[in-house]
Amino acid sequence: MGIKKKSYKIENVNLLFKLYCLAVMTLVAAAYTIALRYTRTSDKELYFSTTAVCITEVIKLLLSVGILAKETGNLGRFKASLRENVLGSPKELMKLSVPSLVYAVQNNMAFLALSNLDAAVYQVTYQLKIPCTALCTVLMLNRTLSKLQWISVFMLCGGVILVQWKPAQATKVVVEQNPLLGFGAIAVAVLCSGFAGVYFEKVLKSSDTSLWVRNIQMYLSGIVVTLVGVYLSDGAEIKEKGFFFGYTYYVWFVIFLASVGGLYTSVVVKYTDNIMKGFSAAAAIVLSTIASVMLFGLQITLTFALGTLLVCVSIYLYGLPRQDTTSIQQGETDSKQRVIGV
Repeated sequence: MGIKKKSYKIENVNLLFKLYCLAVMTLVAAAYTIALRYTRTSDKELYFSTTAVCITEVIKLLLSVGILAKETGNLGRFKASLRENVLGSPKELMKLSVPSLVYAVQNNMAFLALSNLDAAVYQVTYQLKIPCTALCTVLMLNRTLSKLQWISVFMLCGGVILVQWKPAQATKVVVEQNPLLGFGAIAVAVLCSGFAGVYFEKVLKSSDTSLWVRNIQMYLSGIVVTLVGVYLSDGAEIKEKGFFFGYTYYVWFVIFLASVGGLYTSVVVKYTDNIMKGFSAAAAIVLSTIASVMLFGLQITLTFALGTLLVCVSIYLYGLPRQDTTSIQQGETDSKQRVIGV
C-alpha cells in the first residue's frame, strides 16, 4: 500500500508540474505576441526593433552563463568549461554562428510582421513553422513523417490560407499597416525557425556537450550578428537619437518575455510531450484572439474562425504519438502461419 501511495504522489506531482509548464508556455507565447504588437502600434515614438533583438541576445547569454555556473557547481569547473568550449573552440563558435544569424533574421522579422498584422492573425499564421520544421527534419535528419502528420501539415496550410484570405481587421489600430509585407515577414520567419531549430538539434546531438554551453556559443555569435544588424539598419538614426530611443516599460517587458521564454521552453520541453506543446500553441492562439478583440478591436470573420479552428485541430493531430505497428504486424504474421499450418 505504501509503494502505491508513493507512486501516486509522484505521478500527481509530475502532472502538476506538466500543467505548470503548459500554463507558463501558453502565457509567455500569448503575452509576447500581444505586448510586441502593442509596442509597435502605440502612438508613442517607435523604438528601434534591431536594438531590442540585440539586448535579448545579451540577456539570454547572461542567463545561460548563470545556469551553466549552477550546473557545474564549482568555479574551477565553470572556468574550465568556458575555456575549453568557448575560448578554445573557434570552430564550434563558427558552427553555431549559422543558427545565430538565422535566428537574428527570424526575430527581426517577428517585429516587422507584428507591425503590420494583428497579433491573432500573426499567431495563427506563425504555426506554418510546423510544416517548415517537418520538412527540414525530413531533409536534414532523414526522419519520416506518418500519414497523419502529412495530413495535418496540409490541414494547417489550408487553415492559414483561410485566415489570410480575408484578414481580420483591428478597428482600434490607427497606424498605417501593410498586411502583404507582414505576411512576407512571417514567411521568412517560419523558414528561419524551421531551419535553425533543426540545425541546432543536429549540432546538439552530434556531441554530448551541455545544452547551456551550446547556448552560450550561439548567443555570443548572436550578439555579434545583431550588433552588425543594428549598425547596418539603424546606425545613423541611433547615433542621432540614442540606442534606447523610444524604450518604455512595455518594450522592456517584451524583451524580458523574449529572453526568458526561449530559455524556459528549452528547459521544460523534456518534461512535456508533443500533445501538450500542441495544446499550448492552440491555447496561445485563443488567448491572443481574445486579447486582440479587447485591446485592438479585432473583428473576427468567418474565414478567420474556420481557419483558426483548422490550425488548432491540425496542431493536435500532428502531435499525436505514432502507433507502434510492429506488434500488430507480428500478430498478423503469426496468424497467417497458423492458417497455413492448418
